[in-house]
Amino acid sequence: MIEEPKALTIKKNWKRPSKAQIKAFQNMPSGFVTDALDGQGALSIDIKPVGEGRDINCVVVGAAVTAGNNASDIMGTLAALNFIQENDVLVASVSGHQGCAAAGDRVMGMLKNCGGAGFVTDGPMRDYAGLVEVGLPAWCTGLTPASPFTKGPATVGLPINIGGQKIESGDVIVADRDGVVVVPHSKIDFVINRLSQVADLEASLDEEVRGGLKIPDPVKEMILEDNVKFVDD
Repeated sequence: MIEEPKALTIKKNWKRPSKAQIKAFQNMPSGFVTDALDGQGALSIDIKPVGEGRDINCVVVGAAVTAGNNASDIMGTLAALNFIQENDVLVASVSGHQGCAAAGDRVMGMLKNCGGAGFVTDGPMRDYAGLVEVGLPAWCTGLTPASPFTKGPATVGLPINIGGQKIESGDVIVADRDGVVVVPHSKIDFVINRLSQVADLEASLDEEVRGGLKIPDPVKEMILEDNVKFVDD
């Protein structure tokens, strides 16, 4: 017989990014960050700004605090509120369950009261008018009126899998209207060092397009090479 699990399993401590590290990601588009990660780190496109970002300015940079929940349950999410520090992003897995909300306006209000900067989940949310009133940036899979339970078992601070990515507490979350990117704690400084290169390249390419660029030079050169096959129909 399997032993009955505890209602909550909580990791006591985890590494947190410094304020300087968090600041280095401010005003950086999520696309720049995933480029600096060689195309990695982006959550599934199913996870998008709540309400498509119509009424809430869904832009955030912060340290992840993870909550692992079973389907239809948010025990871990509520327990994680106790560990939120200023400008943290609560990342809550509901095992991808779409049958009820992973959070509503009251949870968002409490998260904001705790100093949290944003919320990311692989489930839908509810109470849209209230979410707008709270104004906290959030990313989810959509909206539903259905309510969850709070029974557990659940986890706080332990690794979770969400949107095709493994996220650990202390990772950096960079999210905007394009989506959500996770930077593993071990790669924070590596990504910061590459971000300036990415930003410079993007600025250079933007300037070329504004100046009339039609086709990138490498592509134009490839078309003229002998290893291109042309067919009539």
